[in-house]
Amino acid sequence: MDTDLMFVSGLVVAGFSIPAIMGALADGRAPRVASIAVLVGGGLVALAVNQQPGGYAVGDIPTVFVEVVGRYID
Repeated sequence: MDTDLMFVSGLVVAGFSIPAIMGALADGRAPRVASIAVLVGGGLVALAVNQQPGGYAVGDIPTVFVEVVGRYID
């Protein structure tokens, strides 16, 4: 799998898990599935950063996101 795709997928999974965690806590439930999603997303991001030569800078995130979306949508 492409490291940019792993990075963007991890960010998306981790980003979508945050509202799930908040919803579970608001309802008084344990955020089990959302916690697993955070771990999966974080693992994908860590794997992508580890395999990418030079890693990713914070300023590169929008560029990488647009490039991946453009590559797989087109």
